[in-house]
Amino acid sequence: MIQDKEELRRRLRRIDGRGYKSYKDIEGRYQFEDFELIIDHVQGDPFAAPSRLRACFPNTFPDWAYANRSREIALRDFLTRQFDRNISRLAKGNRGSGKSGTLQILRPGQEILERTAIVLYGDKVEVRFLAGLPAFGRRIAGMQAEELLLVEAPAIVRQSLAFGVLNETRLREHLLTNEDADALRQKLSGLGLIAFIADGALLPRASGVDPRPLKEGILFQSPPALKVEVELPNRKLSGMGIPEGITLVVGGGYHGKSTLLRAIELGVYNHIPGDGREFVVTLPNAAKARAEDGRYVEKTDISPFINNLPQGKDTKRFSTSNASGSTSQAANVIEALEAGAGALLIDEDTSATNFMIRDYRMQQLVPKEREPITPFIDKARQLYQDMGVSSIVVVGGSGLYFDIADRVICMIDYQPHDLTEEAKAISRRYREARLSEGGESFGPIAARHPVGQSMDARKGRMEKVKAHALRSIQFGYEEIDMSAVEQVVEDGQLRAIGDALLYARQYLDGQSLAEALEEVMVDIEANSLDVLSRQKSGHYSAFRKLELAAALNRLRGMQVK
Repeated sequence: MIQDKEELRRRLRRIDGRGYKSYKDIEGRYQFEDFELIIDHVQGDPFAAPSRLRACFPNTFPDWAYANRSREIALRDFLTRQFDRNISRLAKGNRGSGKSGTLQILRPGQEILERTAIVLYGDKVEVRFLAGLPAFGRRIAGMQAEELLLVEAPAIVRQSLAFGVLNETRLREHLLTNEDADALRQKLSGLGLIAFIADGALLPRASGVDPRPLKEGILFQSPPALKVEVELPNRKLSGMGIPEGITLVVGGGYHGKSTLLRAIELGVYNHIPGDGREFVVTLPNAAKARAEDGRYVEKTDISPFINNLPQGKDTKRFSTSNASGSTSQAANVIEALEAGAGALLIDEDTSATNFMIRDYRMQQLVPKEREPITPFIDKARQLYQDMGVSSIVVVGGSGLYFDIADRVICMIDYQPHDLTEEAKAISRRYREARLSEGGESFGPIAARHPVGQSMDARKGRMEKVKAHALRSIQFGYEEIDMSAVEQVVEDGQLRAIGDALLYARQYLDGQSLAEALEEVMVDIEANSLDVLSRQKSGHYSAFRKLELAAALNRLRGMQVK
């Protein structure tokens, strides 16, 4: 039943000064002059997670603002940012104990993502946000709550969700940028590319912890041999296309090798206007694969890279609770392929040396029959020939990779130079007697079948799943370490992935891991991220199947048949 907003005022005045649990009396729906406020859940005390609220505002946006899926996602992203800015501008902030008086919405980063913070329902725009209901100690602060819910929140809603109050020029640029980035990504396969970096892109970031663009950064310019021109729905672009196959990124230290790879690995997402990477796009199933000492591995077939371990340890069903650098990187590659990766992104700085290379001298001292590891240099070509999986590899310390490269890009002062012919000439001139250790083919990717019942999220009597920034997911008593999964960019992704693990259990028994995860993604595509929870969560961000697989594979205690 919908109540008038004055009923909310009366209830707040009636419970003023009472114990905090009396706030439960205000749960419900309230009609304001131009929108509906819904208080879905009230927190148990001022120090608990904030209360969940929604506001349904009339959709006043013209049809062009959500004419297709790409524009709709960008519109929702734009409105989420507007709401977040208006909280900072119009809300007074903390007043009282704990989280009293605070308003929050899922805070976006530099990426344009589908989120549940703003949802379009035909003639309605729904915003989902959090409020810390005010208290002094554990006594309700009714006057402060009245100001929060009847003055501040309505002002923020009206200043954020009405078309007439927004900057139409900025909104249009946001939508068209997202639409063109989506169109560009869809063109990559047809152009024979795995990535595209637009001329004029600004790749360096402000710092290692600040993802905004570096103001004095050097603008990117494609070398002539790699220049590609593309026509998009709203503009024409030129830039560097990275072809399918094996591409090396080389250069001296601090010249931009890893900066380029970082931009490419985040090119699986679109970016906001002004980010500098708006038109750096990558195949949507490109996966970063790195070493990850200490990670959990459960019955993964790492035998393409590691075999004949001492004591006869099985590498076709390799399990460990504390993987080494080489075994963890082998598992990361195989598990990414199992989840559908179409390109691998590897940086020697975050790789195990013995996973990447073994030179001729070491082959002479330690013959292959005593070396379990087959380095990536001997499997990358097979990956491409047998499975169509391309690789971009950043190397600065070993020219042996020249022998297998289709393309060599040298970064000099943050600018790319095509040195493929020079690298090939060096390879011919200094041919090493090194022997390939990769065998005839890469080999099949074995399908694994996780046991759904092994994924126990209970902590005490209740199931508990909680994301901790970009670091980890608490899953019952276990902590899933996600710090090395570098293509997660937003807290909301980890929150959604955590609940998606719970949701996936219904598909796991009887299906392979890849099939079960695909079922989850199909359900999300058909029913939105809301399918992951019975509550109307405003704190989910879209994620990829690759990161969902990464979380499942790192869940200690997860068992495979």
